[in-house]
Amino acid sequence: MGGRGASSGMSTKGKQYGTEYTTLAEFENIKFIKYNDGSAKTPMETMTKNRVYGVVNDQGTLKSVVLFDTTNKRNKQIDLEGVPHKVNGTPTLPHAHLGYFHDELGTRGLTVKETKLVVKAVNYWYNRGKK
Repeated sequence: MGGRGASSGMSTKGKQYGTEYTTLAEFENIKFIKYNDGSAKTPMETMTKNRVYGVVNDQGTLKSVVLFDTTNKRNKQIDLEGVPHKVNGTPTLPHAHLGYFHDELGTRGLTVKETKLVVKAVNYWYNRGKK
């Protein structure tokens, strides 16, 4: 069955799909999630096309924004916190990692569209619940 693309509902680590992350909030097309077992690990795949996740760490800090494509695979990760990566020789944060794997297709600064998305995510996350 697995050869046809069917899923058993379990990860290779024996966890049932859908149990690795907890949803903390949703705003427009962004779902804010927290990894259940340790540090803020970003998801590689999703069940929703063109999903955008805001990944939050244990301290409540928005660590990254992850974008998925129409095949439900990660295609970009925007790091907001952590170690600056060099872009054209300059340490840059935030920065975007392109591709399914981390830095598979390179790292670069943010585009105008990505910056608007990050501003929207950051403003919502840090101002939620305030009136």
